[in-house]
Amino acid sequence: MSTILDLDRVGLDAALDGEPRYRVDQLWDGLYRQLRPLEEISGLPRGLRQRLAEQLPDALVDVTSRTADDGATTKFLWRLGDGATIETVLMGYPDRATVCVSTQAGCAMACRFCATGQAGFERHLSVGEIVEQVVKAARTTEQRISNVVFMGMGEPLANYDATWAAVERLHGAMGISARHLTISTVGLVPRMRQLATE
Repeated sequence: MSTILDLDRVGLDAALDGEPRYRVDQLWDGLYRQLRPLEEISGLPRGLRQRLAEQLPDALVDVTSRTADDGATTKFLWRLGDGATIETVLMGYPDRATVCVSTQAGCAMACRFCATGQAGFERHLSVGEIVEQVVKAARTTEQRISNVVFMGMGEPLANYDATWAAVERLHGAMGISARHLTISTVGLVPRMRQLATE
């Protein structure tokens, strides 16, 4: 099942079929600029919000979160629609806030030093599941999210299409500078070459 953050503007336009064309702009702005949950985008009629929430639910359910003693770092554990779990980390600094996102549930790389790799691979995350980690983390802090690092669970370049689509969404819709989007890899050379051409 698609989630609301899986859809690009074309997808949202299709989901809003029959609505005035400006509704797409209202929804896009509410989701990515205001970072509001769907039910709080007050510019949209209540009935439309309810319909969209039923058709396109959130991807992430909050299981638990833990904040370090100094308050600067918060780790989130999310449950996905199929029961898989992933982690996201929000790191606050005096001059910036960074979100570390997962791109897979588990990981197939099996690096000896990595607990995720030792646990095995479950599945790739969708664009919406990646982007929603940033959006939900952003709602918990007064700082603007200025950096996103693809260094959480999974190998980002093994989930290339969703990772790149998430990069484009975070840059284009949320306004995060391309210089502040970092993709970490164990070294999937063909995908690194592909990434260099994007």
